Parts: sequence; structure tokens; C-alpha cells
Amino acid sequence: MSHSPFSLRDHDLWVVGGAGYLGQAVVHLLTEQEARVLCVDQGTQAVAANLGPLVTPATLDVNDTSAVETFVQHQLVTRGTPHGLVVMTYASTAKTLDELTAEDFDQANHGNLTSTLVLARAVGNAMAKRGSGSMVLFSSMYGSVSTDPRIYEAPMKPNPVEYGVGKAGIQQMARYLAVHYGPRSVRCNSISPGPFPNPVIQRDQPAFIERLSQKVPLGRVGQASEIAGAVAFLLGQSSTYITGQNIAVDGGWTAW
Repeated sequence: MSHSPFSLRDHDLWVVGGAGYLGQAVVHLLTEQEARVLCVDQGTQAVAANLGPLVTPATLDVNDTSAVETFVQHQLVTRGTPHGLVVMTYASTAKTLDELTAEDFDQANHGNLTSTLVLARAVGNAMAKRGSGSMVLFSSMYGSVSTDPRIYEAPMKPNPVEYGVGKAGIQQMARYLAVHYGPRSVRCNSISPGPFPNPVIQRDQPAFIERLSQKVPLGRVGQASEIAGAVAFLLGQSSTYITGQNIAVDGGWTAW
């Protein structure tokens, strides 16, 4: 038995999108809990992040679904079936509703939904064959509620429609996968972060940060480390009877 109910010792975990602002915080906490982590991201981001000796960096463009299938099969052979999978990727155009083309919308849906499905299914099937595992997909507050355009004064743009549509789909995907894989002891949940603007926006757009903070019952935006605990919890032994749920880590944003 683990020395702590929250320990991830001897767990092998894959974090896709792990070199980003929130991803790095997740990877750091998982390794602090003694997990081995495969940190996957685009280009050289995972290598450049230099996240420590327990982290193996890898490169993958999740929009290339053929490459996703090949990547997963290669890692299953060389690394083995993971105990947990975290999918933190997303796609967005940053266009207004009227600027968005049908092709833009289709491409974003591919990046948000199709690529996540292909990845989660490939890993989920391997977990199911073994008879255990936990998957954590990343949704958003905007998968549950709409954007308030009053917050997004110039130069900021309202959160685009395709992002929220995709993140709402992620919540449903997590529920579906939870039911599909549940009989084989594989869990799937989603996490919905609230306002977690990156450090550059926090530094350069103080008025925007203040408007965001006013929408949060806790009165402030989130810090990256505050998302990591929910991920670690859902991957570990303290959440073994939780599946098909969406956990909002949003300071209460969706409570009103």
C-alpha cells in the first residue's frame, strides 16, 4: 500500500498538453507525489520545459489523428499501459462569431473533440484490457456557461464560440467514456477550470484581470498550482469511486 492515500508512487501517468501554463503545474505536482510522467506537447515545448528527472518529454501533434494512434501504440510497447491519462489540449480560432467560417469551426471541433476521442479511446482500450486506469479530460467553465462579453473590453476578445462548444462536448465525452469503460474498472472524469489567465495577461492586462475577479465568488483569478490538486486526486487511490463527473475548479464562477 502507498504510504499516503494521495501518493502516486509507482504510477505511470501521461499528461498531454503538459508543457503549457497549467500543464506544467500539473506535472510538477504529480512528480512531487512520486509519479513517473510522460509529458507530451507540440514541437519542443516538453523538452524545453525541463520538468525534472521523473519526467520523460515527448512530441505529438494531436490534430494528426493517425500520428496519435501510432504514438499511443509505440508508447504502450515501450512504456506500458499507463495508470492515468490527462488530456489538456484544446483548439480555438480567437475569431468573433461573424468572422468564424464553417471550415474554422470544423477544424476547431477536430482539435477539441475528434483528437481527444482518438487519444482517449486508444489509451482507454489498453487500460480496459488491463482492468484498471483513470482518465482526466479538460473542459472549461465555458463548457457549462456562456461568455459574458462585458468582461472582454478591447484589446481582449470574447471567448470564441467554438471553444465553449468543444469544451461542453468534452464533459459529455467524459460521461460517455465513464459508462463505456466502467465495467472494466476504468474511470473517466473531466475538470473545468475557471479563469486561469496566463502570467503575461496577468501582467499586461490588469483591468481585464480585475473584471474577471469581480465575476468570481472568491474575488480573484486562479493560480496554476490550484488546478493540479484536482488532477492528482482524480488519478489516485482516493477517488476510486468517482467516475463520469465534471469537477469545476473555478473559484465559484459557475455557482451564480
